[in-house]
Amino acid sequence: MIEDFIQENFFYLHPGYTTFNTVIFGLVLGLIVLGILKIFEKIDKDPSELIIPLIPIIFFGSSTRALVDHHVYPRIHLLATPGIYIFIGLMTIVLLILSIHIEKKSKIEYTKIIMVTGIAISIPNILLILNNNINFQALALEMTAFLLVSIPFILLRNKFKMLGTVNLEVLLAHIFDATTTFIAMDFFDYTEQHVLPTYLINKTGSAIVMYPLKIIAILFALYIIDSQIETIRTKNLLKLSIFILGLAPAIRNCLTLIISII
Repeated sequence: MIEDFIQENFFYLHPGYTTFNTVIFGLVLGLIVLGILKIFEKIDKDPSELIIPLIPIIFFGSSTRALVDHHVYPRIHLLATPGIYIFIGLMTIVLLILSIHIEKKSKIEYTKIIMVTGIAISIPNILLILNNNINFQALALEMTAFLLVSIPFILLRNKFKMLGTVNLEVLLAHIFDATTTFIAMDFFDYTEQHVLPTYLINKTGSAIVMYPLKIIAILFALYIIDSQIETIRTKNLLKLSIFILGLAPAIRNCLTLIISII
């Protein structure tokens, strides 16, 4: 009975989230962030250095999920929620530690090692995606909407401290996530899996509500982090975590929508 409960709520293969498992996943994520903070304290590195180098790793995980959605890869626990997040997270932590050791011995920057590794492991997924038809209409809609919403924030980044480099990147990741949800639901009849967005979208009748929801929530979170957290390392780790939480589903959603299997 306990095994059935755990499998139904946490290690499931069907899509979707509940209020219960969303809260539990959030608590577990918080504990993981605390553990990762200890690692960064030990290696004496700034988490913000990883915002760009981690993008290929994020792409690898998200593109794998998209290929699972299209049945290119099998829907197994390792490649479904939360298995794939556990797998990618552990892989990234191991890669981080190894890259630090390599940096000490070879003087090659650890960030470059992480980025090159991410690019290398993403190549098979890229080839599989390119081997199929791409829905360029969906891609054009997503990129146009993303740029229209993002450009004002990019132009204002030098005028507002809140939009400093790291903060802007975090915000743009979540604008991209909002864009992929909006285009997929309003133009291609996809559905949302998360609890709060589903409620708000149902209430407003359009996924365009994701833009104010994301922008307000992220700017508020960044304000709290900048004003209440004292240590730079903790601030930047929280920002890196929020960045990943935005970009990972954004890339998965984008790829899931634009891949047209032959």
